[in-house]
Amino acid sequence: MFEEIQKDAAGRMAKAIESLKGEFNAIRAGRANPALLDRLTVEYYGVSTPLKQMANISAPDPRTLVIQPWDKTAIQDIEKAVLKSGLGLTPNSDGVLIRLSIPQLTQERRVELVRLVRKKTEEAKVAIRNIRRDANDLLKALEKDGDISEDEERRYQEEVQKLTDQYTKQSDEQLSAKEAEIMEV
Repeated sequence: MFEEIQKDAAGRMAKAIESLKGEFNAIRAGRANPALLDRLTVEYYGVSTPLKQMANISAPDPRTLVIQPWDKTAIQDIEKAVLKSGLGLTPNSDGVLIRLSIPQLTQERRVELVRLVRKKTEEAKVAIRNIRRDANDLLKALEKDGDISEDEERRYQEEVQKLTDQYTKQSDEQLSAKEAEIMEV
């Protein structure tokens, strides 16, 4: 019974960490990273299509992203999507490729990005704590129904807390790595 609760909580907490990593990938840290464009969708023949399904995206150097569409007629659509994306990047097309130059971040922008990253990390921690609360509520219900004793409930809650601490630590590690990446000049 407890193993199922623990497994469910661990799975949900792992998903919270994966979601945090995805959020971090979408934040521009001054270095070209193809993951910046993961969430970008392009209006292509009237259908909203993820960019990564219609083009090859690479980073030939630390300051440039290259988008090579499989269908050359989609270049203008991709350019429009990049401009509308809010990433602050200007596409430069030669008819075959689209080059995106990643500008150097200002110190002010770096501080702003660090604030954003900390906020995203705190949201992940809140999600992890909510999962802990759900697991503890299930344990209390089991104890109330007489399926487990009070001592078992306390012991299981300590196990859930250890799991919570483990995933909270992982989120802090992700935060530290992303902050270092953002503040790197």
